[in-house]
Amino acid sequence: MSELVLESVSVSYGASPALIDVDLRIGEGEIVSLLGGNASGKSTTMKTVLGLKRPDSGRIIWNGDDISQWSTARRVRAGIASVPEARRVFADMTVEDNLLSGAHTRRDRGIRQTLAEVYEFFPRLRERRSQRAGSMSGGEQQMLAFGRAIMSRPRLICMDEPTMGLAPIIVEQVLERIAELNRELGVSVLMVEQNAELALSIASRGYVLRTGEIALAGSSAELADDPAIQEAYLGRGLLEEGNDAA
Repeated sequence: MSELVLESVSVSYGASPALIDVDLRIGEGEIVSLLGGNASGKSTTMKTVLGLKRPDSGRIIWNGDDISQWSTARRVRAGIASVPEARRVFADMTVEDNLLSGAHTRRDRGIRQTLAEVYEFFPRLRERRSQRAGSMSGGEQQMLAFGRAIMSRPRLICMDEPTMGLAPIIVEQVLERIAELNRELGVSVLMVEQNAELALSIASRGYVLRTGEIALAGSSAELADDPAIQEAYLGRGLLEEGNDAA
């Protein structure tokens, strides 16, 4: 069983609240999209899940354990990995060294087996294994970021704006890869996206954040198909509010 639950989580930056009593659940094998405009709290939610920001109140439950005060490294060892915004690969390192860096918290002898599995899942990475990561295309770097996350053998991968800055044709490939990760490897996915249409096209459920609070939650079909919801939350209103990247 792999389930992440946020229970009434509140987070602040000094005197400024960033999340207010957020309730969120990602079940085993789900893709869940977290939507919202700038300053809505998406990035703060991601940081809080990963242990980069500690909640002021509320709890983060992973597989029945309260991990609210766990370090990021401990969360990775427990099965939570991340694909950060803008990919952030190690440009001067080879593809293979980038991948192996994703296993730095592991102490088992199966790292090479996982590497072989990553190469099987991403054949292009095998072809480029000795190439410097910084010389790869944006789409290839995104695949590398996915592969590096898989190296920790996660049960949940948190993805922050995985399609940002990519050409439309590459965006389609990235989304298909995310769906394949979920379908073939059984990895749950929490995906932060500003592009609601793209995010909901592969997610089973979604949450919409507005100024740090959950404004709406439902199935992807409910969020994508209801005209009133589109206008209020997925169109000009919510997703274009604010400039602060909280």
